[in-house]
Amino acid sequence: MIVAKLTNLRVAVLATDGFEEAELTEPVKALKEAGAQVEILSTKSGQIQAFRHHDKSTTVNVDRVIDEAQASEYDAVLLPGGVLNADMLRMGPKVQSFLQQMQQAGKPFAVICHAPWVLISANLVQGRTLTSYYTIQDDISNAGGNWVDREVVVDGNWVTSRQPDDIPAFNREMLNLFAQFAPTASAS
Repeated sequence: MIVAKLTNLRVAVLATDGFEEAELTEPVKALKEAGAQVEILSTKSGQIQAFRHHDKSTTVNVDRVIDEAQASEYDAVLLPGGVLNADMLRMGPKVQSFLQQMQQAGKPFAVICHAPWVLISANLVQGRTLTSYYTIQDDISNAGGNWVDREVVVDGNWVTSRQPDDIPAFNREMLNLFAQFAPTASAS
């Protein structure tokens, strides 16, 4: 398998307490191995609490508070799932604005599990084909999106997946999509 080279790509990972551990840590590891610069943005500073399904697990350090970040500083966005994480993020006007600006600029999104809730609240789902954890398919449909039950879906500048079991396919398609948008280094 050829690994995409993402050396000059800056990725914003939007997460807060209650994110699903594997849905943040495994894609972040894949991005870093491909050379991307990854920053964890959250609604609070310090550390955020991961979960493995219903149980607390590790914590992750926050690099920046979302209020201090500008969408123009990033080339791509990763939204990990987790019910609590997605539900808390979707209510933040700064989070919604950040995602709207990323979408208006045509930047790529990688979104898994419950994270499409955040896209729904940002009014970005209308007319898009995506997947998610099966319990939010009605929310996506009611927001004007086309929900499909597949391990990974690529629709334009978005890649979406359903759950942790889909992470290998999600990471593969995320790296492929992000590589299409990666800035190139200036020639010497």
